[in-house]
Amino acid sequence: MAGTRLPPEDNDISQVRLPVTADLISDDDRSVAADSWSIKSDYGSTLDDDQRHADASEALAAAPYRTASDYSSDKEEPDAETITSMLGFQSYWDSAYADELTNFREHGHTGEVWFGADVMEVVASWTKGLCVDLSQKELQNHHENDNSDLDKQGKKIDLADWSVLDVGTGNGLLLQELAKQGFSDLTGTDYSEGAIDLAQSLADRDGFATIKLLVDDILETKLDKKFRLVTDKGTLDAIGLHPDGPIKRQDYVLGVHIKTCSSWWLTVMKGSIEVKGNMVITSCNHTRDELVQEVENFNQRKAPEESDISRNPPIFSYLDHIRSYPTFMFGGSVGSRVATVAFLRS
Repeated sequence: MAGTRLPPEDNDISQVRLPVTADLISDDDRSVAADSWSIKSDYGSTLDDDQRHADASEALAAAPYRTASDYSSDKEEPDAETITSMLGFQSYWDSAYADELTNFREHGHTGEVWFGADVMEVVASWTKGLCVDLSQKELQNHHENDNSDLDKQGKKIDLADWSVLDVGTGNGLLLQELAKQGFSDLTGTDYSEGAIDLAQSLADRDGFATIKLLVDDILETKLDKKFRLVTDKGTLDAIGLHPDGPIKRQDYVLGVHIKTCSSWWLTVMKGSIEVKGNMVITSCNHTRDELVQEVENFNQRKAPEESDISRNPPIFSYLDHIRSYPTFMFGGSVGSRVATVAFLRS
């Protein structure tokens, strides 16, 4: 099967990771690494700094780090070695969210925002723009023989038509940001009951009582609804840190595949239009190219089960990615610490 090809961009910025060697970690490195596991934000940190630094140091010491050359985003085959840590286990998140829920109840602290509040706001705003653009294109296709309506399409875009599932929602703050952007059919799931309890408490406090929050594991989802948009901010990263990360990452994409509508008909003023599902993944452990390759690997494994690969499009195809994240220079390369990529469900 032909690989997913990205449109050429002269100014495209790839995500760059710092090479680290487990036996050459300074105190400063441990501090930076600790913050990378759990980034502080304007919402405030509720975890003990010393404990967070100790946890990160333990993970760094135990992880089989690869050389910088192994991180090339244009490699043909996935690496045999996998970095694992306590963040790949549900027990870690159950404990973390139990602490954050206690801090919320006792002190009103919101807790930490994975990747930071600035990234969360960018993801929500960019996702709105992506969905509006897709809706306008769908309407344009529907009205291709009625040009008089094209200039009015912007007024017809209703984000309430977009059912959204945020997998691994954690404290649910990304859903709140999406609600501020105009989305209203919002559902968040997490396999940690403590995360859902915290997310529900925050939603009630902040006036987002209509957000639906459920305990569910995307790897073994029990949801009986499909969604037009699936979002993920850090969940694929955490899954990949499990010792069975490579297998679980493919199970993850399968779970999203099951919960994302391939296509359905949406009623509009002059009839119905066909719309398709989408997913938006935000990661700090994968470059844009690596996320695309992860999805392409799933396409190649799944396609023979479902269709004649020579006559049908891939299950997921690349749509777009965020280009506006802050960048840094390291080793002569320019990169960003986060990648966000959107895919279309065929």
